[in-house]
Amino acid sequence: MAFGRLERTPGPRPMSDINMTPLIDVMLVLLVIFIITAPLLTSSLKLDLPRSDAAQPSEAPQFLAVAIDPQGRFYVGNETVDAAVFGKRMADAARQNPQTEVQLRADKTVPYGRVAELIGLLQGAGLTRIGFVAETGVK
Repeated sequence: MAFGRLERTPGPRPMSDINMTPLIDVMLVLLVIFIITAPLLTSSLKLDLPRSDAAQPSEAPQFLAVAIDPQGRFYVGNETVDAAVFGKRMADAARQNPQTEVQLRADKTVPYGRVAELIGLLQGAGLTRIGFVAETGVK
């Protein structure tokens, strides 16, 4: 009779190793997100750019990013510079390559005279290719 049988068959053993596939998938997704968002974080200067239907991105091979904030300060990239240093940097850039395009971003509250002063500094340094950056679409 099989009533008093004390033997037991062992059940399946627990899995003791970690499945790495989901971890790798999550890491690849995070890598793609960082690759996409990193270029968007390079411009930390907050400007209220004017809007225009004619605004199109430029495909300039070499360019300088220049900006004027609402207080009228000059920026080269994200670095604040005064007018004398700005003129010297632009002259150095013009000596290296006179065909360098300057992409000018000016807040829409900046007086026209300050923008004209900046354009005069650029042309005085020898840079004549100036592009005005604006947001696309009219509100």
